[in-house]
Amino acid sequence: MKSIVIDAMGGDFGPPVTVPAAIKVLSSISDVHITLVGIQEEIEGKLNQHKDAPLDRIRIVHTDQVVKMDDPPAVALRKKRQSSMRIALDLVKSDEAKACVSGGNTGALMAVARFVLKTFPGINRPAIIGQLPTIGGRVHMLDLGANVDCSPGDLFQFGIMGSTFVSLMEKKEFPKVVLLNNGTEEIKGSAILKRAVPLFQESDMNFRGFTEGDGIYTGDADVIVCDGMVGNVAIKASEGAWRLIKHCLESEFKKTPIRMLTSALASPSLNGLKRSLDPRNFNGAALLGLRGSVIKSHGSADKKAFETAVRKAVKEVESDIPAQIHSEISIATGRH
Repeated sequence: MKSIVIDAMGGDFGPPVTVPAAIKVLSSISDVHITLVGIQEEIEGKLNQHKDAPLDRIRIVHTDQVVKMDDPPAVALRKKRQSSMRIALDLVKSDEAKACVSGGNTGALMAVARFVLKTFPGINRPAIIGQLPTIGGRVHMLDLGANVDCSPGDLFQFGIMGSTFVSLMEKKEFPKVVLLNNGTEEIKGSAILKRAVPLFQESDMNFRGFTEGDGIYTGDADVIVCDGMVGNVAIKASEGAWRLIKHCLESEFKKTPIRMLTSALASPSLNGLKRSLDPRNFNGAALLGLRGSVIKSHGSADKKAFETAVRKAVKEVESDIPAQIHSEISIATGRH
């Protein structure tokens, strides 16, 4: 039985989103058990709305303390030790759960997860890895916001963790790894990027050099490595671009009766486009480098998006991601 714990109070909506998403996953995957941590009355209220919920595979752990979306990490660490986020991570530490899913604020989740679970030896900093759509598939990018200032060694470790993650989660034996830069030429980029290149070249990674911003979506790479500032801007810009495309399409097709008719005729193609670019299908970023699996959902995730994040947690458990990253980092840091 794969045991997943959910911070049921995390995110903008809490149980109205987290509970139905959990039930949906349980209904389609028979060997998963989910623990919901949060205010018991609110969780039970949502469970009671789903008469077909597999209650034999659901456990509730009550706490009335919640990390708010605007709580500083220090508050979550020092003053909210009985929060739903903290208890969920404690359950992973004690091995009562194999993975944690939370939509709580990123800074607090990273700080508490790092404090509770710790990093493996040889890992300087945990990193956040997420997905973006590409031509013909998807690409994984890290770091997406946990580490603004990174050394060449940090970027190298991100590369190892990202390559290992994609190899296992996507079943790709030698994922193509690139560094995100302002040009593809060797003379381009910061001093940190230039110093990172030899580390990648001397490793066993399938390193393909630099890519520019437009290369994120071409499908030429499987793993894109960057610092947290660049990665966070890139993924937020992508989400904004999706909303812009959706808005423009909907606006154009509503302008005249003829265009409305055209929209109806083109609806199968448009629906396909929406599905392939819908951020909800990519929700759930993994915190890599920790001694346990942690998935960060968007705080504004709806039921479908949160369900995607929970499914990623299940897949991480199946692939035993933390242990595999530990193994690969041990080999690589022994070499460098």
